[in-house]
Amino acid sequence: MSEENVVNNTPEESCTHDCSTCSANCSSRTQGGASNRESFLAPANKNSRVKKVIGVVSGKGGVGKSFVTVNLAVQLQQKGYQCAILDADITGPSIPKSLGVKGPARGNDDGIWPVESSKGIRVMSINLLLDEEESPVIWRGPVIAGTVKQFWTDVCWGDVDYMFVDMPPGTGDVPLTVFQSLPVDGIVIVTSPQDLVSMVVAKAVNMAKMMNVPILGIVENYSYFVCPDCGGRHAVFGESRIEEVAAHHQLSVLAKLPIDPDSAKIVDMGLAEQLSVPELAGATARIEAALPLAK
Repeated sequence: MSEENVVNNTPEESCTHDCSTCSANCSSRTQGGASNRESFLAPANKNSRVKKVIGVVSGKGGVGKSFVTVNLAVQLQQKGYQCAILDADITGPSIPKSLGVKGPARGNDDGIWPVESSKGIRVMSINLLLDEEESPVIWRGPVIAGTVKQFWTDVCWGDVDYMFVDMPPGTGDVPLTVFQSLPVDGIVIVTSPQDLVSMVVAKAVNMAKMMNVPILGIVENYSYFVCPDCGGRHAVFGESRIEEVAAHHQLSVLAKLPIDPDSAKIVDMGLAEQLSVPELAGATARIEAALPLAK
């Protein structure tokens, strides 16, 4: 399919109808609806029993998507659920450092076993497979996407209630692979209060709709800063427009997170599980309500 037709979301007569290689919203994809997407799902490892898969996405980098991913998993783990994080940001992995977990991940004939944090969150990341965690991953898109897919098919996740997939920013190879290969039950969109927020949120929303993936809501990070001296709130990145953007797309605002240097320091120390982010309580409640576990 040509670039022009991909941009315009219109099918071409010579289309192969192989949706696994294309993100266009043509009739080949939409006629089958959710069942069409299910036909591309990759089988989970035989030692994996993952009940719910939640993607955490952003239209651009630098909005704190991994911070949100980790803290959603931490809060649900504290509630008694077994959580896991699949770090799909292959070229910029940060999940292991945030949780203080180190490799190498071990494996056997059944597959690779995730590394567990001190509180039991199961993690798989490329940094748990590298000899040196600072080694760059200089791979082309298809190889990166294939690695993410293997994190689903080759990792023995065991019994997991909620798996969070920390995706790289944008709408490229990896998000497409995750949406098509993993049984994603819903996504959380992370953004920040900048002028271009409406555009980047729209891109993430439109991709999710094209892939028939439910959107659980939006989290706005860096929403405000609370002065430690006077207690006043300051909109460092400009006044928030997230309610307006969410209303335009008929979505819920799950949380508005403050700029907190102390929280950043704790995460940088690998102690994210000791962090309290009460502002995310509504987001975890939304996940529990929208994606209840079968009893």
